Amino acid sequence: MLITRHAEAAAVLADTRYVPPPVRQDGAEGTLAWLRAHVSRFSTGETHARRRRELVELLRGLDPAALRSAAATLTRERGGDWRGVPAAVLGAALGVEDTSAVPAAAAGYLSGEESPQADAAVAELLKLAGVPVITLLLQAHAATEGLIENALEHAHPGDDIDVLLCETLRQDPPLKATRRLDTRTGDEVTIDLVAVNRDPDAVDPALGHVPHLTFGHGVRPCPAPEHALALAAGVLEGLTA
Repeated sequence: MLITRHAEAAAVLADTRYVPPPVRQDGAEGTLAWLRAHVSRFSTGETHARRRRELVELLRGLDPAALRSAAATLTRERGGDWRGVPAAVLGAALGVEDTSAVPAAAAGYLSGEESPQADAAVAELLKLAGVPVITLLLQAHAATEGLIENALEHAHPGDDIDVLLCETLRQDPPLKATRRLDTRTGDEVTIDLVAVNRDPDAVDPALGHVPHLTFGHGVRPCPAPEHALALAAGVLEGLTA
């Protein structure tokens, strides 16, 4: 089933009977498949809640404003070569100085596409940090870099960076759809995030537009929206300086 209306999407995301499609649990320790089986994103119930709390606790000590400033500075220092900046800045804040293995590990993180390169990258990251930290680094690479890339496609001179990012999340999110499994029927539900974020029936008069669901909603919201936006904004500031 495909969902394109905001109210229906919000209801599904708030209902514990809808869970992420399962990932395989028999991957060898230290591989990409093993990692996906041990992160909050692909888990359910109390396991998901516990793993998500670990992420929130890790992020609690990180100041989004400091991340934004560091991302702007590093982007300028690299002469505008911003790829890898979000993970590098977040990694430094979490005590991981070498994030060179992140792109290869992130390549199949969301899709589940396994490869020797991804497995080797995961093994390398596990030498440097635990699963919660690695989870955040992979998200900083995949989702945050996707947000930056899309924002740059829509940017114009003089744009307010925070408004630009908000509109990009609403109109052109890095993840175009999210899936859930109905535990009652076994049916898969796909939520078209672009469509639900533009649903004319869901306009909030106070906002003047539809509140986006790009960072999730209900029982599985993104644990780090402020940090992701800070990293993205910092990169954009570094590019426009």
